[in-house]
Formats: sequence, C-alpha cells, structure tokens
Amino acid sequence: MRSTTPHEAVPATTPAASLVFTTVLSHGPLTRTEIARRARLSPAAVTKAVRPLMEVGYLVEGVDEGAPPALGRPANLVRVDAGRALFIGIKVTGDEIIAVLADLCCRIRVARHVRLTDREPGAVLPALTALVRELLLEADGFGVQVRGLGVAVSGDVDRADGVVRYSPFLDWRDIPLAEIVGTATGLPVTVDNDVRALTVAEQWFGAGVGLSDFALVTVGAGIGCGLVVHGRVVSGAHGVAGEIGHLSIDPLGPPCHCGNNGCVEAIAADPAILRGVREATGRPVSTAAEALELARGGDPGVRGVYARAGEAIGRAIGSVVNVLGPERVIISGEGLAAYDLFAEGIRDAFTASAFGTAAQCDVMTRPLPFEEWARGAAATAIQSFIGSDTQ
Repeated sequence: MRSTTPHEAVPATTPAASLVFTTVLSHGPLTRTEIARRARLSPAAVTKAVRPLMEVGYLVEGVDEGAPPALGRPANLVRVDAGRALFIGIKVTGDEIIAVLADLCCRIRVARHVRLTDREPGAVLPALTALVRELLLEADGFGVQVRGLGVAVSGDVDRADGVVRYSPFLDWRDIPLAEIVGTATGLPVTVDNDVRALTVAEQWFGAGVGLSDFALVTVGAGIGCGLVVHGRVVSGAHGVAGEIGHLSIDPLGPPCHCGNNGCVEAIAADPAILRGVREATGRPVSTAAEALELARGGDPGVRGVYARAGEAIGRAIGSVVNVLGPERVIISGEGLAAYDLFAEGIRDAFTASAFGTAAQCDVMTRPLPFEEWARGAAATAIQSFIGSDTQ
C-alpha cells in the first residue's frame, strides 16, 4: 500500500495553529488580516501559526488573480492546498458500504458503493478493507498519499476509543473498529457516529460554515441530530448527545426498539412510517417509494401517517431549540424525499413548541446525496489529521 504514511500529521501543534488552519479551510482563501479577525488572534500569532504550515505545503499564499484592479499593492491570500493530501471516508449502512476518496478540502475525487448481503462484522470488514485498498490504488493515480481513514456508523460510537458500542441497524456490539481497520489497512483510523460525522462536514464545508451554534437533524432510517455548541461538535459525557430520535413525546405511543414508547423515531423514521401505512391501508407496503406513491395519490390515511411524523419531528426540533438556542437547524437525510408531506406538520409543531424568540431560529432543509455521509467520515479523518479534535 504505497499511498500510506500513517505517522505524518499537519504541524498544527498548538491550538492557535489548528484554529488558523481550520479557519482557512472553512473560509479561505483569506488575507492574514482576515484570518486574525476571524480567529480572534493577533497578527503575530497568525504569522507564527502560518509559517510551519507553509513550509510543508499545506498552506500556500499568493495574489488573488481574480480580484478587480485596485490602487496599491494587492493583498496576498492564504489558502489550503487541497491536493496536498487525500483521505478516505466510509459510511456503513445495513445493506451498503459507501466509500469516497476526498482531498484536504473534503472534495470528493472518487466514490464507490458496495452492496452488503450480510451485516455480520466478519462479512462487512473484509468488504470494507477491499474498498480501502481499491481507493488507495486510485490515490496512487493522483500521486498523493492518503493520510487518514474515517468510518461512520449509526448508533452509539465511542470516537476516543474507536469502538462501536451498539449499532442497532447493524446489530453490532462492542466492536473495536478503529483497531481492526487500522491493522488491516495501515492507516490512522477515526470512527464516529454517522450523524456527528455529517455534522463535521456541514460545520466546515456546508450550511454550518461560520455558525457558532447549530443543529443538524437527519430524517430517514432513523432520526438523528448533530449539535454544534460554541463552535464544537458535541458528543456529551457519554457519547450520545443529540439523540432526539429517542425523545419520548407520547408515552402511550408505539414501542421503540430502544425499549421506550412514543419516541420520535418510533413515529417518524422510515420503518415507523411503513408500519403506519400498512396499518392504515391493509396493504403489504414494503418500501418508502410505495408509501410515497400512496400518499401522493391522496390516500387520507397515509397522508395522516406523514402528518404525524412531521409533528413528531417538529416537536423534537422545538425541544432542541428551546434547550440550546442554535442559530440554525438544518434538516437533511434520505427522508427528505417526503418533505412536502410532512413539512406543514414540522413547521406547525415547531412554532407551537418553540418558546418565545426561539421560534426565530432559521430552520432549513438541505437535501444531500448519500455520498455526503461518507464525505462526513472523511471530514472526521481530516479533523483528526489537523488535530482540531483534540484542541
């Protein structure tokens, strides 16, 4: 595996250097003055942080050739050299592995999908390793080394130890994934919850850029929530912060796989919606596409299922906004295909449950292709490489 040099890292050895790098990564190209303003550092601190990063080629500086003519000497702009390093991101679902090869600015260069017929680790991990080897060969074609691998899995994931404690969709318990995959590939491996990984990507490269506090709510096979508070992705003392899918909003509601009743996930996730549609119609509906077709055909019982799902999601978002007061809530996930059916329910329930000026929170939808989940995993690998996850 010629494309691996596992021990190299960006020389961002201080909090200031890491902050400067992430500021340029998210907002660049920037002048040094603008870096200092955004990072709230002195010009001298910026110069000290930038110098070693330029010496090894991760940051470059030059005149903005596209700037309009102006009097005086044009300002130099500092930017990240996106092609200086590559990263692999992998998202494991219940029936598929999605893998991407991304550059240092987390732009996808190559994407791969592999179907899974068996969720057992003994079947999934060899397929995952084979995908990594394939992408390492792709990286050789770019002439750039792969510096890290991120793996995103749903459920309770301990990023610090690289362990999947419990993934309900995969039925995995206590799998030391980072150790296993690192040994098999020779790469530094970061393992994280899939929603938190997607939140990192949105914070640095998406709809969360420049926001100190925001939430990402994902709708689909499950209901997830990533939280950014004071500029940091929050996992909580026990690693499960943001699990709004398991807010019990109706104690007499349907049972949830977590053991409680009336959880948001038991009302609004895809399996719950399919169950509700089957109950409402008596038909053996087995896919989200079938349920959508019935709803858009005007079936009142099916539309009611989606309306209840929207209400549950809206109430959950209201709870997040009341507790944390984010500037923005981003709604994403594969469930957005049905957004027109539950948008009104989300909006009305959110407005009713948000307290006072919390209702002014910007709630936006952001449809993302499924490769974005793997890109989120790559973003966590970049984060570990830079060292911003330890500052």
